[in-house]
Amino acid sequence: MAGIKTRNEIRFILNGEDVALSTVAPDQTLLDWLRLDRSLCGTKEGCAEGDCGACTVLVGRLSGGTLVYESVNACIRFLASLDGCHIVTVEHLRRGDGEKLHPVQQAMVDFHGSQCGFCTPGFVMSLYALWMRAPEPSDAAIEKALQGNLCRCTGYEAIMRAARAISSYGTAAKDPLAAERKAVTTKLEAMKDGSRIEIGSGNKRLIVPANADDLASVLVKEPGATIVAGSTDVGLWVTKHMRDIAPAVFIGNLDGLCGISEDKGVVSIGAGVTYSEAFSTLAKRIPALGPLFDRIGGDQVRNMGTIGGNIANGSPIGDTPPPLIALGARLTLRRGDKLRTIPLEDFFIAYGRQDRQPGEFVEAVHVPVPGSETKFAVYKITKRRDEDITAALGAFFLKLAEHGTVADVRIAYGGMAATPKRAFGVEKALLGKPWTEATVEAAMAAYAGDFTPLTDMRASAEYRALAARNLLLRFFAETTGTRAPIQVSRHEAA
Repeated sequence: MAGIKTRNEIRFILNGEDVALSTVAPDQTLLDWLRLDRSLCGTKEGCAEGDCGACTVLVGRLSGGTLVYESVNACIRFLASLDGCHIVTVEHLRRGDGEKLHPVQQAMVDFHGSQCGFCTPGFVMSLYALWMRAPEPSDAAIEKALQGNLCRCTGYEAIMRAARAISSYGTAAKDPLAAERKAVTTKLEAMKDGSRIEIGSGNKRLIVPANADDLASVLVKEPGATIVAGSTDVGLWVTKHMRDIAPAVFIGNLDGLCGISEDKGVVSIGAGVTYSEAFSTLAKRIPALGPLFDRIGGDQVRNMGTIGGNIANGSPIGDTPPPLIALGARLTLRRGDKLRTIPLEDFFIAYGRQDRQPGEFVEAVHVPVPGSETKFAVYKITKRRDEDITAALGAFFLKLAEHGTVADVRIAYGGMAATPKRAFGVEKALLGKPWTEATVEAAMAAYAGDFTPLTDMRASAEYRALAARNLLLRFFAETTGTRAPIQVSRHEAA
């Protein structure tokens, strides 16, 4: 691509040190580099799949010109994705007044938030990220921040007490990381020089495009490359399945893919937008998506994972495709300078197969905001409430005619077939009928023709089939207002 310069190193800041690396493997994780190359062993490996949080570090990146620090899982974050970032490990925590322990660490000590200590650095880093953005957090905010951190021995109440007390040990606004924000921002701006990064050759090659246009150019020449966005899925290909991902193209935080906009009632989300970045817009405009996003992984996963990646990998248990299909979302695909837009539901062809040509990539998804006359809900079923993979997920869109019959209905499920799939038979049984319990119960019989779910470690086929039918009944109950709320959080109950 004309005008694009190329360099052969990635540049970032590690704690207080500027780093430039010209030897980086496509599958080299941040965790391995920290421990093996830099002997920073406070960052632990527990699960190697982004589930336990023992490897949590903070990554500061520029977003819209603002330096934002987020907790991430170092075990599945690739080193190549960190160009122009500030990596902060537990070793870098310090006070600005000469005291030995940071306020987060001191609170954990005083409130007995640690026993064996293996998970403690991860908890400290997650609480550090929370404290910087919310020095006086609510219990609900603390629990959300710690969804991605697991402790086997202490129990969480001591950690909760520590989290509530952090600000009594110091002031977030005077934290060294806050005091250095301007200087770090200046350094990161200088590192982002608009270059394409290319390191290695052959089966050790990695590319970080300069922007979305450069990505399109790269993929035309490298149609077989692995596209890595948040790496919350690709990371496991490496750590659990030992797959070779080279050549790899890293697109996280790429200019041209990270925008969110709304026009004429349609929210357009760039493929590089993370769950965390999309949350405020989608939770405000489509409230039912807020609780769903709160249950996608933990904060670390939501800070890394992208909506575009969740769609592009085509998983039958991806959390975002079913609700977006029910909302009538459309997908923009790009190859070179050519764009095409298709209904999202048409993107999924079969298990592991999507309507994406060689060299083509997901550029954006366009989500219609449901009107006030419509009803929309999404329900996720898992073995444990937080940070768990979906067993079944149902999404429901309903519009009633003035006389109470079903004028429009779209029902989509994940975990019920080889792809995210609409319940066309159920929709047909409901369309034009009065929205009554009798109609709904009669339509439930059509599920047998729409889905033949499988049995796996998350749920049996029988359980999935029954749950799917009952979710429709739950949607009816919630939309008619004839019963008490189906679910109340413990914070609301208190």
